[in-house]
Amino acid sequence: MSDRLIRGLGFVDAAAIVVGSMIGTGVFLKSAIMAQQVGSPPWVLLAWVLAGLLSLAGALSYAELGAMFPRAGGEYVYLREAYGDLTAFLNGWTRFWIAGPGTIAAYGVGAATFLEGALPLHFIGGKAGMGIAFVLFFTALNCLQVTVGGRVQSLVTGVKLLLMLGLILGVLFFSPQADTAHLGQGSSAHAFTLSGLGLAMLAALWAYDGWNNLPMAAGEVKQPERNVPLSLILGVLLVMVVYCLINLGYFLALPLQEILSANSSANPGALPVATKAAMTFMGAAAVGVVSIAFVISALGAMNGSVLSNARVPYAMAQDGLFFRPLGRLSTHTRVPVVSILVQAVIACVMAALGSFDQLTNYVVFSSWIFYALVCAAVIVMRRRRPDLARPYRVLGYPWVPLLFVAVSVLLIANTLWTMPADSAIGLALIAAGVPVFYAMRPFWKKAVG
Repeated sequence: MSDRLIRGLGFVDAAAIVVGSMIGTGVFLKSAIMAQQVGSPPWVLLAWVLAGLLSLAGALSYAELGAMFPRAGGEYVYLREAYGDLTAFLNGWTRFWIAGPGTIAAYGVGAATFLEGALPLHFIGGKAGMGIAFVLFFTALNCLQVTVGGRVQSLVTGVKLLLMLGLILGVLFFSPQADTAHLGQGSSAHAFTLSGLGLAMLAALWAYDGWNNLPMAAGEVKQPERNVPLSLILGVLLVMVVYCLINLGYFLALPLQEILSANSSANPGALPVATKAAMTFMGAAAVGVVSIAFVISALGAMNGSVLSNARVPYAMAQDGLFFRPLGRLSTHTRVPVVSILVQAVIACVMAALGSFDQLTNYVVFSSWIFYALVCAAVIVMRRRRPDLARPYRVLGYPWVPLLFVAVSVLLIANTLWTMPADSAIGLALIAAGVPVFYAMRPFWKKAVG
């Protein structure tokens, strides 16, 4: 086994990981449930804008840390530098068991949801079976050299951006049903509340989730001091513009009632809102065409997640904070094959057992606890290690990271209040890592030593 990663990802590949990991299934599925939570188009659009600005604040903060510590592991590395081994381990533990495989499983199930509109899936076990098949395929692909996964990511991201541009232009300029009056509609059955806005933002944050993926693979990025910050900032800005435009198109093309009745956890058998919007200018052909097109988007996000998330347990094992086999690299491809395969097993189990919205709730809630800690680490490291080289410094310091932390705390508190069962499961899984850390750490350290 070789012990060195290959820096085979250029700027285009790095930017494709950011954009491709973010644009997956959420923007096509989440708008309906967001409308149910806040009751009118302007509030939904505001939730998308606020979630985008919050993600940008996070990306700006991560950019400083990513340029300082351009190593595999991303936020795990930053938390270890700022707070020590236990906090870093709990982050990696959570990503290993929940965030990484949960994201991958959700993309698989989301892709199968779209594919179901064009193909019968009962012969392979329905959506869960198709989701598992997708997980296994992209796992095998990412066991090859990292340059292969990077090139695939660049290609699929380019295709999905063209597809989304086509949908945006079609809805805005060619839909005979487009009407600005739709923006003023409201639902008496879904009244606006601040708590509802928080839940809508949580749903939107799932669609934006993935901007933190690139730093996990920073050990394989060329010129990481430049390419990691640049890719993060430009990638999040591009996705924010795309998301706001496509949601504006939804609400122009469709009456609010059509969006409220679209596919969501409350109405799983209905067409996704994106398909309904496309049907306004493509007709019935949109069901098949758009379903296949959106599968490409979900699978591109899955590829980026498989590639990046497996680097966290690899980095932990290299530091003596996790099972040693996860830190091994293939002698042929020099990627962490064991970590990739174990990740796939967990993702397959989650795809078989969890619904799409359950999976995304677990992932977003648990992830944002650590996102807040990472952005606070920018301030901690400025005070503790002012001597360290900082090729990039976050714009608006200290207000940008402080704003991110403050809003993250409010979102986490709102989720605890409104979804106590899901939140309790997420917290329990994080807390389960504490006894494991203290019980196993001596053995892991000994194995490395």
